[in-house]
Amino acid sequence: MKRTAARVLAGVVLAAMALTVGRGTWSRLHAAGRSAKPSSEAGRSDTPVDPWTSAQTVQPEELAKELSEAKAGERPTIACVGFRVLYEGGHIPGASYHGPASKDDGLADLKKWAEGLRRSANLVVYCGCCPIARCPNLRPAFTALHTMGFTRLRVLLLPQNFATDWAGKGYPVAKGL
Repeated sequence: MKRTAARVLAGVVLAAMALTVGRGTWSRLHAAGRSAKPSSEAGRSDTPVDPWTSAQTVQPEELAKELSEAKAGERPTIACVGFRVLYEGGHIPGASYHGPASKDDGLADLKKWAEGLRRSANLVVYCGCCPIARCPNLRPAFTALHTMGFTRLRVLLLPQNFATDWAGKGYPVAKGL
């Protein structure tokens, strides 16, 4: 059952990527996630700088454990800043959807939603559309929320994508909006 769900989710990821490539938007989305390069990567043109520190990240297994062991009122608040088709195909249960943060309307929706949260909220942001090193959505989302003053803000590290690094490992997945 887990393998079937992972295959379906992987198919959704590949279909979404194919759609965006076919529409010529993939390179624009990829470019939106780029920023200055660190000196050690100066020769590489595809490596954006992460605005978060290692202390501001969480591994999938750590978040899954946090979610399963959380008592009432202690559960992390989770925001998905990826593409709608991927969120509908599978997302972390309880995650709120805000649209791609690489687009103005997605980022605006995220900020509007975040206005109502305590700045000390345990907040986790994730995308999972593609390898995190190239994700066009995480960096703008993290930067916006950090600028708003969130002090317990973390990024879920999905090195490859949501299908591989979350669903494919058997962590809980919800479907639909």
